[in-house]
Amino acid sequence: MHGKLKNVILTEDDKKFVSTARKILANKKVQLMKKFTQHGDISCYEHCIMVSLYAYMYAKKLKMKVNVESLVKGALLHDFFLYDWHDKAFTPDGLHGFSHPYTAERNASRTFRLSLRERNIISDHMWPLTLTHVPVSREAWLVCMADKYCSLKETLLKNPY
Repeated sequence: MHGKLKNVILTEDDKKFVSTARKILANKKVQLMKKFTQHGDISCYEHCIMVSLYAYMYAKKLKMKVNVESLVKGALLHDFFLYDWHDKAFTPDGLHGFSHPYTAERNASRTFRLSLRERNIISDHMWPLTLTHVPVSREAWLVCMADKYCSLKETLLKNPY
């Protein structure tokens, strides 16, 4: 092991984060997110990974009790819309900024077994743009905040990560 990592002790929540993320990221459809740019030079795949990491770090920093599996699943799938929004600003569901949470939730529900909480994390992550879809769980609020933070970094900074 590398010097800095040999003394790292993973908590049960850390292990749950890693095992849940591995299951989601191994899916072939999720791998397709690598083909689509999110912001700047960042792919949807990388964006969703960073949102999941920041949401989890916020929960730990704030000492919030969360369902780690739901947090990770919701964060990794929140932009699972599988198209280039730069070319398709208008979709059959409407303008991308408003409609993609529902497209992502529909795709995620067809691909994975999701709880109602996980579906809400995905569909409510664009609040306040989607005024009527206010996050209702701690996990949804964390993903919503992490998504805004990562989106700003990806849009404003040349090398955000």
